[in-house]
Amino acid sequence: MTDLQWGQLLEIISGKRKGTLSAGFIIDCPWLPKWYGITILDYFTHDELWLKANLKAHEVFPDVMFFPGFWSEYGMCTEPSAFGSKTIFWKNEFPFAEKIIHSIEDIDHLKTPDPHSDGLLPFVLNRLILAQPRIEAAGHKIRFSVSRGPLNVASFLMGTTELMTAMMMEPDRVHHLMRIVTDFLKQWHRIQHEALPTIEGMMMLDDIVGFIGEEEFVEFGLPYFKELYDTEDKVKLFHNDADCAVSVKYYPEIGINLYNPGLDLSVNEIHRATDNRLVVLGSLPPRDVLAACTPEEVYVKTKEMLKGIENKSRLIVSCGGGMPPNVSSQNLEAFLKAASEFFV
Repeated sequence: MTDLQWGQLLEIISGKRKGTLSAGFIIDCPWLPKWYGITILDYFTHDELWLKANLKAHEVFPDVMFFPGFWSEYGMCTEPSAFGSKTIFWKNEFPFAEKIIHSIEDIDHLKTPDPHSDGLLPFVLNRLILAQPRIEAAGHKIRFSVSRGPLNVASFLMGTTELMTAMMMEPDRVHHLMRIVTDFLKQWHRIQHEALPTIEGMMMLDDIVGFIGEEEFVEFGLPYFKELYDTEDKVKLFHNDADCAVSVKYYPEIGINLYNPGLDLSVNEIHRATDNRLVVLGSLPPRDVLAACTPEEVYVKTKEMLKGIENKSRLIVSCGGGMPPNVSSQNLEAFLKAASEFFV
């Protein structure tokens, strides 16, 4: 993200941005490798190709805010790998982290990993450190520390169904698990800040929030998210493209000020539920419109979406979730053309 884009983002967060609507997307391994013309495995294992793919996206779409920008990641395997999860990488499929908690008692023996040395985390950070001079030479800075959220990481460590069952049957052990994961994530974000002083934002992704009820979210999610987002970061971005109906009203309390939702609630509904305290990064259907439609259809449907949004000052135009696979440059250009015709 350039200095100009960062300044514009801060203006949007503060409610001071006027003029043409800004557009932004979360981009990572589901979209970048195929768009650039390489395999997912090449993207993960070849630092030069990873950097070139990200630089190309910024070059082709210079006016788009890409979040977090130069995302150093190994899909869902990044954080679970630090706990000892077996990480499975295919040539051109998304990787997978196997669970390590096979019985509820295994939580009692779980240790907090060291992000300096454990799993894939040192590779994630070192890639950014090595690439930083070229990223900055291209006019960009690394702005965000990034992680999956605590419920998401916990679900990979023990399984989603098992985690939800344990919330009902073994709440004390689930709290113990959440304490360990939260302590680990706090340290991981702190290490990223220390290694890369240009970071002034925080991004977490946690879809498990959308699969539990309000009571469970308040008990097992809310206190840990509040603790993690209790930072001096200027931008606090959260991604949950599962159902946010029972949790979104708590996001401002957590400290979140930029939210990338799915499609369960409209932008207007999210604004109303949060008293317009959230900037929404959304919310065109990603797969069925942005990826599957023709450029002409994307243009029309983007304009239709924008016409219905009541408060465009609290909006960065995007899709509902991260950039999906198979979105063409032509479809993105049609999206951006439609967005450029609207003003705050």
